Amino acid sequence: METKTMETKKLYDEYLITSMVAGFEPIEVERASGCSMFGSDGREYLDCFSGISVVNAGHGHPRVLAAAKAQMDKLVHCCTYVYYSPRAGEFAKRLAEVTPGRLQKSFFGSGGAEANEGAMRLAKQFTKRKELVCLTMSFHGRSAGTLSITGNRGRKKGSGPYLSGVAFAPAPYCYRCPFKLTYPGCGCACAEFMDHVLKYQTAGDVAAFISEPVMGEGGILAPPPEYLKIATDIVRRDGGLYIADEVQCGYGRTGKMFAVEHYGVEPDILCAAKGIADGFPLSAFIARPEVAGAFTPGDHLSTFGGNPVSCAAAIANLDVMRDEDLPGNATRRGDQIMARLREFQQKCRLVGDVRGKGLMIGVELVTDAARTAAPAEAKQIRELCRENGVLVGLGGVMANVIRIQPPLTITEAQAHHLCDVLTDVLKRLAG
Repeated sequence: METKTMETKKLYDEYLITSMVAGFEPIEVERASGCSMFGSDGREYLDCFSGISVVNAGHGHPRVLAAAKAQMDKLVHCCTYVYYSPRAGEFAKRLAEVTPGRLQKSFFGSGGAEANEGAMRLAKQFTKRKELVCLTMSFHGRSAGTLSITGNRGRKKGSGPYLSGVAFAPAPYCYRCPFKLTYPGCGCACAEFMDHVLKYQTAGDVAAFISEPVMGEGGILAPPPEYLKIATDIVRRDGGLYIADEVQCGYGRTGKMFAVEHYGVEPDILCAAKGIADGFPLSAFIARPEVAGAFTPGDHLSTFGGNPVSCAAAIANLDVMRDEDLPGNATRRGDQIMARLREFQQKCRLVGDVRGKGLMIGVELVTDAARTAAPAEAKQIRELCRENGVLVGLGGVMANVIRIQPPLTITEAQAHHLCDVLTDVLKRLAG
């Protein structure tokens, strides 16, 4: 580690709370552009993690930066929920135009957990019900409320007690089916089991079912095509709403503007963050008008929500998504990457599964035919990729999934380079 990076590490060690982080990548990021990040030592890295799926339009897209800079010269903050902010109004209209179905009225916050918290509260206000159903292996944020609906012990440990009135349905994890069945012969048992959850884990007072249409932290879990419709139909017959948590899988990441569009389901509330403003802090939940009207004075607020600079960036980000067809590029490059990795999978004992949609791809590593998780090998693969100039993520409830989530601007050549590096290090580690 070079001297300058060591100096920054010392500042982190002395003045930042970092004990909750297992380990930092030994890179001091000096600058970034497009799909590349540059260390203070001048080394260039192909960023295939996008700051955890945030800079979907690439690092420092000039149109997004120009919009933010122009807004900064006019107004940085006024509190969108005290005074009228034109950028917030304009962005809310644009968001209503690109989200599916009858979603129309938005509330703006600063991060994904805040969006999910607000959506949960709105659902309860509208339905006059108090319970929630979510999924095992899910992740919805690190606040007390969002950890309550997170189905991952590793994220929740040591932080209880949590909210009551939360039930968990099995995640659509076909590679490790909790029922030991195989799709499609299973009849989508994980979705049908929602009826059992409602009857035997709840008090019949469910306000909403909340899920990530494609699960991120759980290991990039893309459900079978019919899963979401079956599960949401069961919940709606019981009187509950459906909240789509698109914080990570939204904004073109899966090849559609929002991942729920793959599944033919119209959410009652949709949550967005991460890729919403290409790196500027902003989040939103958007609902049908009749649902949105359930809030009454004093029910909700956010001091920094709908910040004018972030909203200006978010408007420009939508223009970039449309004009450069970034969801379409996510489909093309995702198909390219998954085709190469699935071909390689047949020859590499370490690769148990390659899955995902668009540029939200998971490579699950195992040590044997019994599918024993390989977290140590996954960590080593990430390190070897970094040493070879490619940055990937690591996730899954067993920490054995390589996460590939580059900016949606990634080129065909860059996608091939990613595959070259990843397959090479996998081959070396597998022997």
